[in-house]
Amino acid sequence: MKLFKKFTRKVKGDQEKGAREKLIEELFNDFNRSRFEVYKMNFVRGIFFGFGSVVGGTIVVALFVLMLNLFVDLPGGVGNFIESVQHSIQSEG
Repeated sequence: MKLFKKFTRKVKGDQEKGAREKLIEELFNDFNRSRFEVYKMNFVRGIFFGFGSVVGGTIVVALFVLMLNLFVDLPGGVGNFIESVQHSIQSEG
């Protein structure tokens, strides 16, 4: 009996999931009637995604270099290592 209830819940959940997917697909097709519009929207979205990735990566690298600058005066050779990493980053850039 417990197995039967579990099975019926799974079937019901799968049916609801399928209905939701179908509804979303229909809404997408109603909103975007031509393939050209879909391609244009995806192209613009890709451009903004690429631009955002580059800007985000630049910010992360800048923060990393800033953190390296703060820790250059550490004792025990760690500061010298970080300083050599900074010089190699600056010489390549």
